[in-house]
Amino acid sequence: MTTRDVAAAAAERAQHVRQRADRPSQRRSAEPAGSRAVVRAVLGNPQLRAAAGDAGVLEFTGHASVTERGYEMWDWYGPYTEVISADAFTQTLGRSDLDVPLVLGHDQLRRIARTTNGTLDLSVDDTGLLVAARLDPADVDVAYIAPKLAAKLVDEMSFAFRIESGTWSPDWTQFRIDQVDIHRGDVAIVGYGANPATDASLRQARGSDRRARALLELAIAGG
Repeated sequence: MTTRDVAAAAAERAQHVRQRADRPSQRRSAEPAGSRAVVRAVLGNPQLRAAAGDAGVLEFTGHASVTERGYEMWDWYGPYTEVISADAFTQTLGRSDLDVPLVLGHDQLRRIARTTNGTLDLSVDDTGLLVAARLDPADVDVAYIAPKLAAKLVDEMSFAFRIESGTWSPDWTQFRIDQVDIHRGDVAIVGYGANPATDASLRQARGSDRRARALLELAIAGG
């Protein structure tokens, strides 16, 4: 993305977008028109550790989104910078019926945790959208992803959401997302997604029993 590309896109946007509150048209994370609109975040230093009091359970933590930090996106007119406000998740996370799964690669059939069954907690901290999940290492998908996280072969997250409200900057080069809806979206462990900026860890519940160790070794070995 060059300064000229951004300026040209902003000029087109200024002429054709009616209001600054209008959402980006054909929002996507790469130049090709068919690209998906996803926001990614880099996982930090993945770890496998024991979770206190629940032997055999893996704990995953990380950020699926970073707030107040710009990343490149594209719309109908070209490239722009997108920023998610620090309080953009407040309303959606306050839902009593919040339904969000933790999945692999945005594949809804590869769910490894979910808010509705108590295995996934979502909150916001100073970095962004914090993901905390309790995983079953006997799950095939958990055993598949654990060694890749440990080896740093996979080190990014992403999340699927809808934009509820936002505003374009006066020069039309930046869109700030003021409110999102993540209900029935997802948080995902991905290869690559659109905002390279967060962290995560995978660890095992503390405990010294043989079954816990065997499950951890199975997860690390990939099954």
